[in-house]
Amino acid sequence: MARIKLELPQEFSFETTLPVRISDINYGGHLGNDRVLSLIHEARFQYYKSLGYRDELSIDGVGTIQADTAIVYKGEAFHGDEIKVQIAIADITRKSFDVLYALSCEGKEIARAKTGIVMFNYEEGKVCNIPEPFLNKIQN
Repeated sequence: MARIKLELPQEFSFETTLPVRISDINYGGHLGNDRVLSLIHEARFQYYKSLGYRDELSIDGVGTIQADTAIVYKGEAFHGDEIKVQIAIADITRKSFDVLYALSCEGKEIARAKTGIVMFNYEEGKVCNIPEPFLNKIQN
């Protein structure tokens, strides 16, 4: 079976810590695979807020759409654990970029993930260029 491989950078531009809640636990007694997607969504939301944006729909007059996702599971996490989520931006084009995530707990890798993000003008209902102020922020 071919496996997804995600290479992560040495440096990340943002970091947050998120708790594993009881609702994040699956029937196996550990962090559910579907909940990893929710954790990275929360981390990405916090990243945008750290850049001065209210949410993912209010980025210099336009919003974002998640075009794709890849998650590679590396280890378990359990109720009460604090997950460190690190974020880096990669593969920036005129209209899109990738958000890379490293999830760990007490130095143990839990997961790696990537989301492909496309800028979207919701008023016009179409893909648009990355606004210059936002581009300047994510390139740093």
